[in-house]
Amino acid sequence: MTKNKQEQKSLSELKADKKAEVLGKDKKPSKSKGAILGVLLAALLMAAGMWLVNPAGILNGGGQDAQAVTPTASKAEVRLDAAQFADGKARHFAYKSPEGIEVRYFVLKSSDGVIRAAFDACDVCWRANKGYIQEGDVMICTNCGRRFASIRVNEVKGGCNPAPLARQVVDGKVVIKVADILEGRRFFDFGS
Repeated sequence: MTKNKQEQKSLSELKADKKAEVLGKDKKPSKSKGAILGVLLAALLMAAGMWLVNPAGILNGGGQDAQAVTPTASKAEVRLDAAQFADGKARHFAYKSPEGIEVRYFVLKSSDGVIRAAFDACDVCWRANKGYIQEGDVMICTNCGRRFASIRVNEVKGGCNPAPLARQVVDGKVVIKVADILEGRRFFDFGS
């Protein structure tokens, strides 16, 4: 092949490359497209996995939908309207400690009519920082999948049971002492 033909071939390849670039077509897939497809596939698999764990789409465990709670004027307690728990659905809350640790907990009215409270963690799985979700009348650990009947919440402690949180119902309010909430810091302090 002569030098002139080599230059023409290179020139024709350059023109083809430019044309493909302008038209948005590549002669061969680029590595970046493969990487993008890989990331998209991984995201799709993660979404499918989350759906399998929680088909209703309620991602309220692990603090994702936790409501921030501030104490009453006395700064000694948190008061929540008891009527909001009449439907039996667990509500997740978060209280930020003076050190900046977000302590998460949930409150629900169990099937026996008792309003119960527990930290969104347990003695076993707390390091995973995943908490609990509700499915019907049970709370499910989103780390290990163990299931706990609502009537056992705040009654049974230890193991993978939701760690109990002291509460009272007074004049239509669920009253939780801030000191009791702060006892749960150990479940949410990941800095030590």
